[in-house]
Amino acid sequence: MLKIDMHTHIIPKHLPNWTERFGYGNFIDLVHRQDGKADMMQGGKFFRTIDENCWDEKVRMQEYDDFSTQVQVVCTIPVLFSYWAKAKDTLALSEFLNDHIADLVQRYPKHYIGLGTVPMQDPALAVQELERIKKIGLVGIQIGSNINDENLSEQKFFPIFEACERLGLAIMIHPWQMMGFDQMKKYWLPWLVGMPAETSRAACSLIFGGVLERLPNLRVCLSHAGGSFLPTLGRIEHGFNCRPDLVAIDNPTNPREYVGKFWVDCITHDIDLLKYILKLQGSERVCLGTDYPFPLGDLEIGKFIEESDLSLSVIEDIFCNATLAWLNIDKQLFLDELN
Repeated sequence: MLKIDMHTHIIPKHLPNWTERFGYGNFIDLVHRQDGKADMMQGGKFFRTIDENCWDEKVRMQEYDDFSTQVQVVCTIPVLFSYWAKAKDTLALSEFLNDHIADLVQRYPKHYIGLGTVPMQDPALAVQELERIKKIGLVGIQIGSNINDENLSEQKFFPIFEACERLGLAIMIHPWQMMGFDQMKKYWLPWLVGMPAETSRAACSLIFGGVLERLPNLRVCLSHAGGSFLPTLGRIEHGFNCRPDLVAIDNPTNPREYVGKFWVDCITHDIDLLKYILKLQGSERVCLGTDYPFPLGDLEIGKFIEESDLSLSVIEDIFCNATLAWLNIDKQLFLDELN
């Protein structure tokens, strides 16, 4: 069975020192170590240690082969979004990252599919880069759940979504810059609590702000199984019904009407929760995703799904069909690799 992991992160092995080049800020650069790992530095301060599978495409393919997974959809690590920087500098960084992914896809077209990044803080420059992304062979973009604490429903961002629909580019929304980060650093709570809330924030913003209503052909996928959006949909819908004066001010359509009109990945770590999400979304809108190569992701690439009692047709939808529909890619492009 064809398996496509649609939620993976990659970083170039060598990054310019953007902080030195631009003369300000806390941009990410890499310091490679003797043990083969690398330290991610943020403006000269230690951020995180990563392994070679964050940048080495051959190591990645070997590790994926262990789980009979043929294709990876790759995008940058969210900390590199750099929406906080001067827009022209974020554009330069985005171009560098997008060119790296486009080159990878060109060299391994049967194994990699690419998503780009854009300077969301400047919609005009973002649309400019979207046009270029389309030309260099990327099929969509990854964006953050908020843009410098502004919700995705802000009118200023609408031209970006409009351009994605026009260009046929898919969107993956990834939580980042989690609300309440400084107030709940202990116990890794920003990742355990903040990330699911951020994804729900993005989903509600797109729905209540009318973005999905105005752009019905926009293909959006929410990371981490939609975060807390689907599990708390009853509360969200009830709020819409009981206080329309606060909730339904920009879009009169019930939020439940949009379920199944966007995609989510399957990162639940819990087969019962996944079954609930499948009941709401339908298997055609749930994609195999892992958050590889990071430890909070699905470290066994869908094994908990393969070992479940889900039907083969549902598993095939999750493992490839849903992702192919989200990205608008012909399945035959990859079937030849299996035969």
